[in-house]
Amino acid sequence: MSETTHDGRVVVSDRPSPDDGLSATELAAKYGLAVSGARPGLAEYVRQMWGRRHFILAFSQAKLTAQYSQAKLGQLWQVATPLLNALVYFLIFGLILNADRGMSREVYIPFLVTGVFVFTFTQSSVMAGVRAISGNLGLVRALHFPRASLPLSFALQQLQQLLFSMIVLFCVAVGFGSYPRLSWLLIVPVLVLQFLFNTGLALIMARAGAKTPDLAQLMPFVMRTWMYASGVMFSIPVMLADHPKWIADVLQWNPAAIYMDLMRFALIDGYGSENLPPHVWAVAGGWALLIALGGFVYFWKAEERYGRG
Repeated sequence: MSETTHDGRVVVSDRPSPDDGLSATELAAKYGLAVSGARPGLAEYVRQMWGRRHFILAFSQAKLTAQYSQAKLGQLWQVATPLLNALVYFLIFGLILNADRGMSREVYIPFLVTGVFVFTFTQSSVMAGVRAISGNLGLVRALHFPRASLPLSFALQQLQQLLFSMIVLFCVAVGFGSYPRLSWLLIVPVLVLQFLFNTGLALIMARAGAKTPDLAQLMPFVMRTWMYASGVMFSIPVMLADHPKWIADVLQWNPAAIYMDLMRFALIDGYGSENLPPHVWAVAGGWALLIALGGFVYFWKAEERYGRG
């Protein structure tokens, strides 16, 4: 575009741009630009997670292998650690404090070992979830992938670790007179429900831990309190028989206690259905679905904020 001045010179001026007056949002929409790392829709996010399933499995297996790579006993510590914890609890609660409260030795020892193994599964999943994002910032910032893959991998790692430990748990049960029977088949749905619950909890804690890294220092105290309130070392209704019934009901309906009791019911001959709260399977399924779905959506809502800041 040109024009002539009063002294006869020709001046050429820039043509107005067709983008003049457009906002940044309008420009991005016009040229098909999107925010880097923007959160996809929920259905697309699930599809991306399914596409990364091989990475999730491989990452969990690598973490499991590396966990005790510097120890001389290696992977044996996966079993030795909860067994040593069970031994300490038996010496203190079983022999000194008489927490068995009427249970025979053949029932109480498998009862205690089962409680320690099953609660350790939840405890380890929560602790790994807290550090899933904050402890892997290099990976989060370097690669583009659905961030929920990390807490899911850690929950899967803890499931694999529990499956190794189950071999020892079976040996303990058989050694104290609880032989394989049809009820042992219930172990599979119990593990599935607990895994769903643990995964949802790991997702919730991963988002919280990404925002507040100091949460990793607080959680051991929270988990220890939860363990003592869940009947790992004692039967809740028997121990609280002299207290108001609602206290025992509240403690028995907490998810950690429910999954432990279901595993004990499936595995131990002398631990019958009278030790379980009413509608226990419905409650176990409800906890699993509520926390798994709620945790996934809660984590997804902050997808674009992980690794920034």
